[in-house]
Amino acid sequence: MAETVKATRKRKPGRPPKAASGATAANDLPTQDDLVAMYRDMLLIRRFEEKAGQLYGMGQIGGFCHLYIGQEAVVVGLQSVSKPGDTVVTSYRDHGHMLACGMDADGVMAELTGREGGYSRGKGGSMHMFSREKNFFGGHGIVGAQVPIGCGLAFSHKYRDEANVCLTYLGDGAVNQGQVYESFNMAALWDLPVLFVIENNQYGMGTAVTRAAAGRSLAERGAAYGIPGRQVDGMDVLAVRKAGAEALEHCRTGKGPYILEMKTYRYRGHSMSDPAKYRTREEVDAMRKQHDPIDQLREVLHKQNVTEDRLKDIDADVKAIVLRATEFAQTSPEPDPSELFTDILIPVGGRGAGMEG
Repeated sequence: MAETVKATRKRKPGRPPKAASGATAANDLPTQDDLVAMYRDMLLIRRFEEKAGQLYGMGQIGGFCHLYIGQEAVVVGLQSVSKPGDTVVTSYRDHGHMLACGMDADGVMAELTGREGGYSRGKGGSMHMFSREKNFFGGHGIVGAQVPIGCGLAFSHKYRDEANVCLTYLGDGAVNQGQVYESFNMAALWDLPVLFVIENNQYGMGTAVTRAAAGRSLAERGAAYGIPGRQVDGMDVLAVRKAGAEALEHCRTGKGPYILEMKTYRYRGHSMSDPAKYRTREEVDAMRKQHDPIDQLREVLHKQNVTEDRLKDIDADVKAIVLRATEFAQTSPEPDPSELFTDILIPVGGRGAGMEG
């Protein structure tokens, strides 16, 4: 307990962290290069997830697989205004976050297919990939379990007097979990640099958020702890980028946590095993036609005089990356059986001790 108090008092009240470098100011407008980069990143996530869905249907991906199709603007917009050293932790719908953080598509696809060349050497699968190099700390299968971890990462930034923020993603289905509010309380109490990003894709598994969450706005869930929040159109990458820059600046300058509720939408079921019969085809089609994040940014690029030929070249490049990743995954060997207990903590007393019965 004494160590905790010491850590939280390391910085004098009102004193911001040491100056950040490489961060995007809230009032900075994206350049054409920024727009093109975001378009490419969203398209990479879309094409990658489409291929992952195909491989799952072919039986080459086992277990659970939660696709990010439709939600690409959220993570791409936020990563576009993050800075080196910022950390990321998220839930099980995580492939898009990995790619947006710069993790290699080859390693992500190899992990999905349970191959040795994957980020967790084929033993983590869809929901449990990590990359210390890219400051990506998972991928967590337990609903809401990543939120306290996000607070821990933010605590680490503050303890080390770093001008960094932990972007902690959770879904609308997780906001009613108790550990989320314990984390809100702790983050506010200690002024932790953590940005809570609620990806409200309207459905927690098969239950509409309106039937599961009381209150006017999920962004207001931190009000009791003094945590500011706002709703954002999560289908508009430019709106996400602008709100993200403002929220990250708030966290980065010693003002404590912030909540962004991203109103977004997933086109596929909760997971690949979900037929999504709880909503109509007309509802999904309307979202695709009227609010698709990639189509919206394509229109912006056209107005910026980016030619259709250039956009087609980007699509071709992205498809080549996904094809290479698929080939890498299919040719990478499966983990050797001797790896089964590598990195597994065995209870004192030997394998299986205390587990009888």
